[in-house]
This record gives sequence, C-alpha cells and structure tokens, in this order.
Amino acid sequence: MAAGETLQKQTLTPADNLVTDGIPSIPAEVAEQVGRYTEARAAAFLDWHPTRSAMLIATRFSDTNQVHLVTHPAGARTQLTFFPDRVNGASFEPVRGDYFIFSKSAGGNEFDQNYRYDLASGDITLLTDGKSRNSGVIWSHDGKRVAYTSTRRTGADTDIYIQSPLDPKTD
Repeated sequence: MAAGETLQKQTLTPADNLVTDGIPSIPAEVAEQVGRYTEARAAAFLDWHPTRSAMLIATRFSDTNQVHLVTHPAGARTQLTFFPDRVNGASFEPVRGDYFIFSKSAGGNEFDQNYRYDLASGDITLLTDGKSRNSGVIWSHDGKRVAYTSTRRTGADTDIYIQSPLDPKTD
C-alpha cells in the first residue's frame, strides 16, 4: 500500500427494501466466512424407479431444490429440473417409469401445479390449470391415473380430481 492510502473494508449493502437504522455494517469478509455454514446442501429421497436401480432425489445446487436422477448405487446425480422456484416432490409412473410427476409453484405464490417430466425427451407438460392450488398426487396401481386435490372449482374449497397423466384434459 502506498503512503497516504487507507484500507477500506468492503461491506454488504442491504437490499433497498430493508431499513437498517442502528445496525452496523457487515464486513464482506464476515459474510464469506459464514457462507460455509449457511450454504450446506442435503439430498432428500423422492422415489424409486419401478424397474431399474435408480431413484429421484431433491437437492439444492443454487437457490432452490430441484429433482435429480441417480441411476446406480454411489452414482453421480443428474439434475433434471432447472427452475427459479423450488420443486416440491416427484414420483415415477409406477409400472414402467417412463416419466415422473412433480409439483412446483411460481414466484412463491404457493399455488403448486403438477407437471409430467418425460425421461426420454426431457419434455415437461403442465397437467393442472396453472391457476389453482394442487397437491397430493397419488398413483393408481396400474399407473394409468393419478388422484390429486385442487382448489380449481371455487378457488377455496379442495376437491379430489382423477386424471390420466398422459392426457391432461381427462380430469
């Protein structure tokens, strides 16, 4: 450092929507050191593939939990979903496992929608109306139908719907 220069510590800048009167500045160095404790990751088991030694798990690699596929014991995970919002659960079609259903909301609105993820193509298809709150996907034993709950009818009351995941218009 040259004579006369002063070392200025970098500090975190709070978001514009926060009022920080009386709160001291936080040095960036402290935030970096704390990061290793706040950025821990864990994996959560979601479902077994019905015919192969594979499973779906949820884990966070950036800001939100996403679905990953693990194809063999001690195998690397492959991320399948890439959304800015958290994915809430996933389950394989229970007979062949060609696709799985997952749910997620958008923008934190907590109005989960159900989606079908095709493993062969990676295509994602919206199964619900995109507006109501949906939850609780349960498969029929033959894998041809799912039952789920939705507030679609009134926006408040919860009803049970039955649908073929291969044809979203069937409920």
